[in-house]
Amino acid sequence: MIKILFFGDIVGRPGRAAVKRFLEENKESIRPDLVIGNTDNLSSGRGPTVKKCDEMIEMGLDILTCGDHIWDQKEIIEVLQKKDGKLLRPDNYPDICPGRGVACVDVKGKPVLIVNLIGRVFTTEGLNSPFVALDKILEENKEKTVIVDFHAEASSEKVALVQDFKGRISAVIGTHAHMQTADEKIYADHTAFLGDAGFCGPHDSVIGVEPALSIKRFRSGIPLQFELAEGPTQVNAVLLEIDEKTGRAVKIERIFEVYE
Repeated sequence: MIKILFFGDIVGRPGRAAVKRFLEENKESIRPDLVIGNTDNLSSGRGPTVKKCDEMIEMGLDILTCGDHIWDQKEIIEVLQKKDGKLLRPDNYPDICPGRGVACVDVKGKPVLIVNLIGRVFTTEGLNSPFVALDKILEENKEKTVIVDFHAEASSEKVALVQDFKGRISAVIGTHAHMQTADEKIYADHTAFLGDAGFCGPHDSVIGVEPALSIKRFRSGIPLQFELAEGPTQVNAVLLEIDEKTGRAVKIERIFEVYE
């Protein structure tokens, strides 16, 4: 079996610290073969930076995925342009965008394909269809184990994607909403699914933000400079077990840890 540990959106310094603690305390007992983390909010909630990506790789993350905040830090383009870099951007951004949305990693002597996609409902304009993008990826790559990070707002879009591709890929893990859902299942005895992995960061917050600021925004409608909350932190993650011979998902388990 291949064990894959997937961290939901890692939000700022609190999220990075929580992931580090989780790995220090649990990596030996879990013994994952591959560690993936969504870094869309890695640097103060606004995309990844070069330094913060290096920090996550040093912690033990093998692949970093992203989402709609991928372009927030201009310096990240140099990371995306590295041929064998570990940072992915959603594959269904237009082809003129730098970077790649697919990585193939050797795990226990078997190729594992990691795909990063972004939804089009309530998100960014000008995106290509994630459904068409995944069709093309599967046509061009024959790996049996395929893990998809689908960074999307609408739960309907996430469920439609897994319904369309069930039996052809190993797992679809949703990110972006920062609220871990309880809908994990394995479709067609093959494809694992979780609507949203949640997030790693401030536990007593509004999806990572200081509650008072978020409440003020909702009450007034006036744009504010958000700040990340302090205090206890949380780790939201997913543990997958995949049959390396067939690519079939055998187990999906949600992880929710809180650190005082």
